[in-house]
Parts: sequence; C-alpha cells; structure tokens
Amino acid sequence: MRRLARLIAAGLAVAGMVVLLGWAAPGVLAAVSGAGADAPGDSVSASEASVQAGEWGPTDLLFFWGDGCPHCAAEQAWLDEVRPEYPAITIHEFEVWHDEANRAVLLEVAQDLGFEPRGVPVTVLGDRVWVGWSDLVRAELTAQLGATVADAGDGPATESPGGPGSETTITVPILGEVTLGDSLIASTLIIGFVDGMNPCSLWVITVLLAIVVRTGVRRRVIAIGTTYLLITAVMYGLFILGVYSALGLIAHLGIVQLVVALVAGVLGLLSVKDYFAFKQGPSMTISDSAKPGIYQRMRTVAGQERLLPALAATVVLAVGVSFIEIPCTAGFPLLWAGLLEANNVGFIQALGLLVLFMIPYLIDELIVFGVAVVAMRSLKMQERHGRLLKLLAGSMMIALAVTMLTAPEAMSRPLVAVLIFTAAITAAVVIHLVMRRLRPEAFAEVPARR
Repeated sequence: MRRLARLIAAGLAVAGMVVLLGWAAPGVLAAVSGAGADAPGDSVSASEASVQAGEWGPTDLLFFWGDGCPHCAAEQAWLDEVRPEYPAITIHEFEVWHDEANRAVLLEVAQDLGFEPRGVPVTVLGDRVWVGWSDLVRAELTAQLGATVADAGDGPATESPGGPGSETTITVPILGEVTLGDSLIASTLIIGFVDGMNPCSLWVITVLLAIVVRTGVRRRVIAIGTTYLLITAVMYGLFILGVYSALGLIAHLGIVQLVVALVAGVLGLLSVKDYFAFKQGPSMTISDSAKPGIYQRMRTVAGQERLLPALAATVVLAVGVSFIEIPCTAGFPLLWAGLLEANNVGFIQALGLLVLFMIPYLIDELIVFGVAVVAMRSLKMQERHGRLLKLLAGSMMIALAVTMLTAPEAMSRPLVAVLIFTAAITAAVVIHLVMRRLRPEAFAEVPARR
C-alpha cells in the first residue's frame, strides 16, 4: 500500500508539473527566443505608433505573427493577396517571436480586448479577435473585412458570421461562463462519446459494482459508484489537460500534427489488432498481472463495514486504476488535444470544450451505474464486447490520425466531422460482420455460470 501511495503521489506531481509547464510555456519560449533578437527598426510609422499607444481604429487590422510559424505564413500570404481588394483597411504586421517591443504590443492589445494570446497568428480587426488560421477563420475574416469596408462607406454591406448563432456559451465551474465557437463542438462530443466506450474502464466499474451490489444496500452502491466515477473523471480530466499542455510545449516546432498523427495511428493499429488477436503481443488493455491487485482493492472497498472507510478505499482504488487505464485510451485524448492545438484553441476555451468532452465520455459508465442502482445487479463485460469496442475505437483513431496528418482544419466543420466518424464506424461494422461469418465461434456468447 505504501508503494502504491508513493506511485500515486509521483504521478500526480508529474501531471501537475505538465499542466503548469503548459501554462507557462508560451511566455518562457517567447522570452528565450527573443533574448538574442535584434532591436526593432529605428523608424516607426505614425499609424504603427498609434497602435503601440493603444489607439487603433475600426479600419486597422493588426496581424501578430512568428517567424517560422507555418500558419502565420499561410495567413500572411492570404493578406498580401487580398490587400488590394480592401484599400480602406490598414494592415499592421508585428513579428512577436523575436521582437520584444512587438510582444509588448500584443500583450497590451490582449489586455485591452480581454483575450489570452496563447499562440500565433493573432488577428485583430475592430473589437474582434481571431487566434490561429483555418478555413473558418479565413471565411469569418473575409466577411468582417467586407462589413468593415461597408461601414466605412467604401463597399456593400456583408453579413458577418460572428453574429448570434455562431457561438455557444457554457458555464464552467470556477471559471463561470465560457464562449465557444461552434467549430469543434461536434468533434468534441463525438470523440468524448467514443472514448467513453473504453473496455478497460467499463470492465473495472462492472466488476466493482458486481462486488458492491452483493451487500444488498442501495445507498452504499450509490455512494461508492458516485465516488468512483467522480474521482476517475477528475483524474482523466487532469490527464487530458496534461496532454494538451504538453503539446503546447512543442507547438512552436511545427511538428504537433506529425507527432499526434503517428502516435495515435500506432495506438489505433494496436486497438484493431486486439480485435483480431486479443491480448496477443503488444496490447492496449489491462494486463492480467494487474488484475489480482485490482480485485484485492475492490474487495477492500466492499469489506468495509462503515461507509466513510469504504469511500476512502474507493478513492484509493479510483486513483490507482486511473493510472492503469490510461494506456487503454491514450489515443483519443492525444487526438482531441492535437485538434485543439492545430486550430489554436486558447486555454479557457479548451477548458470549456473539456467539460463538453466529459459529458458523453461518462454516458456509458453512467448507464452501467444506473442499472446497478435500479436493478441491484451489474452488467457483465465479456471478452467479445471488449474486442468489438477495440475495433470501433481503433477505426476511429486511425481515421482521426489520417485527418490530423492531412487536413486537421476539416474537424472544425461539424458536417465533415460527422462524415469522418460515420465512415470509421461503417468500416468497423463491416469488418465485424465479415468476421462473424468467418469465425462465428470467436463471437459466441459465453454461457452464464450458475
């Protein structure tokens, strides 16, 4: 037990450090990269001086970029292309990775408009801000440019997509209300739901509830089940934030998409392999050697006569199991965090999306929990169920890995995201139906023991 406690404490410390490093990384990297930078030029135009003084008008477009940032280069090329179409718009460009004065301007603008400059490019037009560059950002910026020119009397009115209906506001504990763009909501909900169909976590909670249900006390089942779900959800949320923060550390290198796609693709292939050869070779499942220890901790939970010691034992079980389950499901948090990083989602918006992620993620376990509370019996998780879930998860991971490698911005379009997931599910269903015909004995239901 002492060794387990030390392992848990070490894991929590590492997770906390990763999150803290993720928060501090952008500023640290900026300071390091700017340490040996040349001083800004001697001459500053009058318009740029007014921007630095915090006095920019509705027709001033502020473009903050980093030397070597591929998304910045793409937007810069686009701005050069459309500049002649909007002669009334004055474009001010600020390189912020190597110029300390320009970084100060970015921080002042961010403070004035109330946003967090977590990455580049950052585009400001009037009182609207865009962080990152994608097809969606280009479409919104084009519409806003047209509307700004029309307001200035130099062109036809153009409806801006930034009006009602393009944003969603949710309430996040502690932080309050957070406004999200609709772009990644659909992908977040679908990935969270598929991630929740994790055979490792479903196996643990079904076995735990099966043991606790034998006490015959519904109140005890509710208390222990709720505590277990709450602790595992918090641990998993911290893990996802750690992954998101870690990706932020390497975002400036421009290799996030490649790393995420390769790692998730390998994990997806291993999951599909588990469908055909369960637990043979490398496997993304709970090892048989770990199960006796899990059983023992479950019996400790059920064996406590008083409720408070039982809940304390449940917390220890949930924390320990969370570390064991992470390899089973690491692909989806990595892919989801990679999508956020590829679309330059800020930390506050990421927290809001994480809340949405956890809702569908918990649905499967809540169903198992609800059955146990109402019927006072636990559902049984068999190997054939786990294999099918592995195939489904693996197909999703591979599809997302390919999308991340080729066109990550596609996931910001709800319809495209749904089509990608539908194609992955269809492929998994077809494979399963073919295998049931070829190897029906592998998917036969195991008779219940009496």
